[in-house]
Formats: sequence, structure tokens, C-alpha cells
Amino acid sequence: MAIKSVSIRIEEEMLDKLSYVADYEGRSVNSHILVLVRQSIRAFEEKNGPIENDIRPDLNVKPTRRRPAE
Repeated sequence: MAIKSVSIRIEEEMLDKLSYVADYEGRSVNSHILVLVRQSIRAFEEKNGPIENDIRPDLNVKPTRRRPAE
């Protein structure tokens, strides 16, 4: 399994709080984020069924938000 890197933008206060929680749990911020991602995926699959390995981006992308009529 290949390991990929992802960069995110996060507010400083949120990062500080995330760091606090991660430290409290005895994890690095990166490891704590991975725990949260795994929990999110598990919850999604419990509700919607397993995600197959061959994910088609056109079927897996949340639709864009419609803009109100002007």
C-alpha cells in the first residue's frame, strides 16, 4: 500500500486544540488525524455499505452546491 501525503489548511486555534487532544491521547497530530479519518470511513461504511477499491471519482464526489437564482 502506497503512503500518500496530504496538505490541509487549518485555523491556528483549531490546530492548537487538535494538538492538545492528540497529545492527551498520546499521539502525534498526524497519527490522531489518521485515527479520525479511519473512524469517519468506518462510520460511512456502516451506514452506506463498504466502499469498493475501484472508486470512480465521478461517483464519489459530493455534488457542488447550487447557487441561488439571482
